[in-house]
Amino acid sequence: MTQESSHERGRAHRVVVIVDENSNPFELGCATEVFGLRRPEIGRELYDFHLCSPEPRTLMRDGFFTLTGVAELALADTADTLIVPNRPDVEVPRRPAVLDAVRRAHGRGARLVGFCSGAFTLAEAGVLDRRRATAHWQWADSFRARFPRVRFESDVLFVDDGDILTAAGSAAALDLGLHVVRRDHGAEVANSVSRRLVFAAHRDGGQRQFVERPVPELPDESLAPVLAWAQERLDSPLTVATLATRASVSAATLHRRFQAQLGTTPLAWLTSERVALACRLIERGESRFELVARRSGLGTAANLRTLIRRETGLTPSAYQRRFGPGPN
Repeated sequence: MTQESSHERGRAHRVVVIVDENSNPFELGCATEVFGLRRPEIGRELYDFHLCSPEPRTLMRDGFFTLTGVAELALADTADTLIVPNRPDVEVPRRPAVLDAVRRAHGRGARLVGFCSGAFTLAEAGVLDRRRATAHWQWADSFRARFPRVRFESDVLFVDDGDILTAAGSAAALDLGLHVVRRDHGAEVANSVSRRLVFAAHRDGGQRQFVERPVPELPDESLAPVLAWAQERLDSPLTVATLATRASVSAATLHRRFQAQLGTTPLAWLTSERVALACRLIERGESRFELVARRSGLGTAANLRTLIRRETGLTPSAYQRRFGPGPN
């Protein structure tokens, strides 16, 4: 079920979170923060957000608190996007009623999202067979043993497999949530939400789950200064060598620092930042794609088309129709 179809019905895209016994409060908070809060600075409602549960009282993880006052599980049948339960006791089977709700949602074309161990819920429901998915790295062996028909990817932040999306543990839920916002509403809106969160607007799903963060030695080896410098000059002919020179290190050292601090390569980061800038330019009304390509540092319209399609699944023209100025 697409974002457009919910607009055609005259309402915002409905996101429903199923909360079940021993669910993790953190991922519930991530979903609420990204999809549930009103964004007056954006000027329109992005999502129609709800919680539901199979029981009137739901004891959350380790008995931290009891959740009451949410809708019945039947509300899951109205979701355009359904976020499934996740919890630390991955070996305990999920409730049949919850699994049935997931299967029904999948059968009618709703988008399914699993944060962290939510991938176990999706796999138990049988909707992940022959599909790509991820979860926290510590459960990789257990997941593969129980669900050998799922194409489990253990070293990524999140997996977007079209109508089913899964995220690794903890903060990757925010990465996936912002990715969904970006997919639904474009880069500009996703950036606005990320600013409210004080969180990185876009970390690619292919980045590694575990990023080494050693205690820094003097002099400061933070990449922040060179990243900020590069973001102001994306239209310039920047290369990995240029970034290394700016950081006063060799290209090999810069590569190691990117891998350690960001979990990606300098070239991949630079390309991602340029694509994000190109998307923002299109959203702000620039329709001359050759100019967009030059101003974002992507060079040519052909390169722009290739990279935007790879990143968003849309051609620049389709991206403009969907996220450009005008009725949305």
